[in-house]
Amino acid sequence: MLGANVWAGGYELDLVLRRGSRLVFCEVKAKSGPGFGDPLEMITGEKLRRLTRAGESWLAAHPDAAELEVGYEAIALRGRRLQRIPLVL
Repeated sequence: MLGANVWAGGYELDLVLRRGSRLVFCEVKAKSGPGFGDPLEMITGEKLRRLTRAGESWLAAHPDAAELEVGYEAIALRGRRLQRIPLVL
């Protein structure tokens, strides 16, 4: 893990992760119970725009990461279960 709750470009990145040549900006979402809906419902078009902008700002501040394969993902926490979802921006 390269960072958690990192601020870049005026927006927060929940997790910045690297495995080998892959760099992932990860949005983590949870709701306190099933009556409140699905955690992934909180990832709107505006949230994706902010995530992209933060990722681009983080990359600009870390030129050593320029050659890495970059991806964006979401983690939904549902009770004790995690679901990882690739995000298409």
